[in-house]
Amino acid sequence: MTHSRRTVLTAGVAAAAVAGVGTPLLVRAQARPPREARMVPHGDLNVLDPIWTTQNMAAYHGAMMYDTLFGIDANFNPQPQMVGKTDISADKKTYTFELRPGLKWHDGTPVTARDCVASIRRWQAKDGAGTHLFARVADTPVVDEKTFRIVLKEPYGLLIDALAKTSTPVCFMMKAEIAATDPNTQITKHIGSGPFKFVESEYRPGSRVVYERNPDYVPRSEAASGIAGGKVVKLDRVIWDIMPDAQTAASALMTGEVDFFEVPPIDILPALQAAPGVKVEVFNKFGNVGYTRLNHLHPPFNNVLARRAAQIAINQEDIQRAAIGNKDYYRTCGSHFTCGSPMGVEDGSEALMLGAPMAERQAKARELLKQSGYDGKPIICLHATNIHVMNQTMLVIAQNLRQVGFNVELASTDWGAVVTRRAVQKPPAEGGWNVFFTWGGGNATSSPIALSGHAANGTKAWFGWPDNPMHEQLRNEWAAAPTLEARKAVARKMNKNMIEYVHDVKTGQWTQPAAYRADRLRGLLTVPEVIPWWNVERYA
Repeated sequence: MTHSRRTVLTAGVAAAAVAGVGTPLLVRAQARPPREARMVPHGDLNVLDPIWTTQNMAAYHGAMMYDTLFGIDANFNPQPQMVGKTDISADKKTYTFELRPGLKWHDGTPVTARDCVASIRRWQAKDGAGTHLFARVADTPVVDEKTFRIVLKEPYGLLIDALAKTSTPVCFMMKAEIAATDPNTQITKHIGSGPFKFVESEYRPGSRVVYERNPDYVPRSEAASGIAGGKVVKLDRVIWDIMPDAQTAASALMTGEVDFFEVPPIDILPALQAAPGVKVEVFNKFGNVGYTRLNHLHPPFNNVLARRAAQIAINQEDIQRAAIGNKDYYRTCGSHFTCGSPMGVEDGSEALMLGAPMAERQAKARELLKQSGYDGKPIICLHATNIHVMNQTMLVIAQNLRQVGFNVELASTDWGAVVTRRAVQKPPAEGGWNVFFTWGGGNATSSPIALSGHAANGTKAWFGWPDNPMHEQLRNEWAAAPTLEARKAVARKMNKNMIEYVHDVKTGQWTQPAAYRADRLRGLLTVPEVIPWWNVERYA
């Protein structure tokens, strides 16, 4: 029998579970504060500015300590959060927002309209939906301490949806003096107004992040739903324990050292499901969509033929089999907008050759690569080794590309280093890159506007910097379309065009169960793209 890292990992966890029978360490949880919860997140929190980056960990951090003007409920509908009253003019070009009472920053000062306007303006400079919105904004006047306006040049029906979205970067509110920080520079002060306070004195990158209940937070009266409604905090402390090794994290969950394991590899789920007190559950029902970003600025992927070669060579089934493993949790998909969603059209996907034999696909990819004039120079693939799905996926991507003639060089680091390097627009030989892999929530990916990665406006676009005027025109048409069916018709044109110019290369979809101590926690909410800890109660 051939042993891979995955089979060894599975065996190790299963063995730990068996060995734990009758062993106090494995069957008896250590004494814990009665109102404390501990989570193992999917990665390290090394960026504390949730506007500067689209990194999910930064969004998780932001959702703990900052608040939003609007929030998406469990049915994906925007609801007021910090806003108490909204008035929309008859011509639908002026939105007036009045903040609800009781909002305070963690330093005790009141939240003002000036803070909110500064925060919105900083956010829009980094966010795809925000940028699309602000192309239509004429002014953002402050009326008084609690009231401000967004004045549009033309009606824009997605305004509140943009402010409410959970896809990164989320429109979190910050103090005006902090929000005045250049959007391309990370903030250095961390003062929120949300339900938890970030305990900066206990922050240990690569090890631990700590949050404490904000006793001054005034929740809304409605029931909690998504990131909307009343954010009632029932815990005193939430601790994130950073554990890159999945076996260590799984063992910690089974022994009761931690309460929540965000991204357990699929192949160790049976061991976790068999552990007393542990429950496995999918909280993000839309799942995740993986994408391989190709750098459109530099050779070889500034040539559409080289991009098409990569698009055919990268095999969704190979990737999902290696990274996820269980077909119950993954699928291949020919849509840029999340299969199964209202916009999940697959027009043009025949060019992906998803169902063709691999030998046929590879032959076509080699032909395209030859036509592109590729000179054999190394392509730099950013390889995050400390997150299971990213590690496994990039190894398969590299192998797929090598098989059709690309000279692949892996730049293996942790995810934090990938996040830093992917922002570099210089040539690969000068610190840039050619390929990296990431994923986004299926809910965010389903919208041509909400996801920053869907823009194709050159150097102003998300990492990879695709440039396609037709795509940008279609995004505008989609945003202006009056009905769901009209938007779907535009999405069909858009998907076909994105496949033709190779916006990026999708690697399939999967749902990712979390594992948690159901004998200890209740009240966990279903929210795409962030993990809320309000409404959660530790009862044992």
